[in-house]
Amino acid sequence: MTAELKSADIQLIQRILPHRYPFLLVDKVVDIDGYQSARDIKNVTMNEPHFQGHFPGTPIMPGVTIVEAMAQTAGVMLGVGMDLIGTDMLIYFMNIDKCKFRRKVVPGDVLEMEVTVTRGKPGGKIFKFAGKATVEGEVAAEAEFTAMIDKQQD
Repeated sequence: MTAELKSADIQLIQRILPHRYPFLLVDKVVDIDGYQSARDIKNVTMNEPHFQGHFPGTPIMPGVTIVEAMAQTAGVMLGVGMDLIGTDMLIYFMNIDKCKFRRKVVPGDVLEMEVTVTRGKPGGKIFKFAGKATVEGEVAAEAEFTAMIDKQQD
């Protein structure tokens, strides 16, 4: 059923990801290609709590939250592509490699994440991804990361 979906709004995202404010970092997935790739947007706004301390007077989105946003994009993609919506399965972050930050991300930016699967198959448990975050076509961050699909812990 869900493999035909090509996008995900916030209601669907919240049915897939367990994250909620202030840690839900995906506003809309604008393109999903099964379990192979996805592209989403995050509207960066000044009212996000990390800007109070990172850095006062010069707000910059923390790099780790950019990487987490890429990972959440991958989670939505797998949730749609592998029909995990409404199940007790979650996607757990396992590893980050080759992470580089290239540009500051500040309030008012529209952060676009592109994620592709580099290793993993339908029905599999472990997936490796390549992710890139951009603002107006300029690379802000890139990373490779690994995630595991497993049952939610009680």
